[in-house]
Amino acid sequence: MGSAGRLGGVVALVTGGGSGIGRAVCVRLARDGARVAVADRDGGWAGEVREGLSPTPPPLHAAFAVDVASQDSVDAMVARVQDHFGTPPSICVTCAGVTRDEFLLRLPHNHFDEVLSVNLKVGNVGQANYAASKSGVEGLMRSCAKELGRFGIRCNAVLPGFIRTPMTARVPSKVIGKFAALVPMGRLGQPEEVADVCAFLASEDSAYITGASVEVTGGLFM
Repeated sequence: MGSAGRLGGVVALVTGGGSGIGRAVCVRLARDGARVAVADRDGGWAGEVREGLSPTPPPLHAAFAVDVASQDSVDAMVARVQDHFGTPPSICVTCAGVTRDEFLLRLPHNHFDEVLSVNLKVGNVGQANYAASKSGVEGLMRSCAKELGRFGIRCNAVLPGFIRTPMTARVPSKVIGKFAALVPMGRLGQPEEVADVCAFLASEDSAYITGASVEVTGGLFM
């Protein structure tokens, strides 16, 4: 997994890379030739993913523990990534996310704050905080795309539908069944299907795409 592939040895930072969609993104970017910095709140999970990317020791890939809700933690992690690879990341995929579902009037203040601090199109019953945070992410992405485009920096958002991950595993099966029945493709998505889109947007194959929100939902929101 050296420099071969369309990502040719560039450094890619993936937050939330220890499980679910983030793990799949790490695998896909490494397969496309990137040197991957796997970052996760659980350093052990990040290390396991790094081991799976390549049996060889660093510096081809590396693992880092980070709390993306803490500015100090993020700053320290980015500095460690640059020190390890000798260059800042050219690709950043933010997969870190949490969900604390509850009806709005019963939602504890600390749960609302936690989700906003980590996630910041579609609202679901019991997910007022999650929907608010994800709408904020899209707005931030568009602002960044406008401001940074002149420097050749592209910013896009990938909007997964119901994907089989450890996060959705906590959703009651009867709820999963109801949503799966609404998906025109008739099934939930796989993390690898989201990772494929992330890899495309990270590559020069999407060189003229910025400020875009790409749904990976099986047609759920048509």
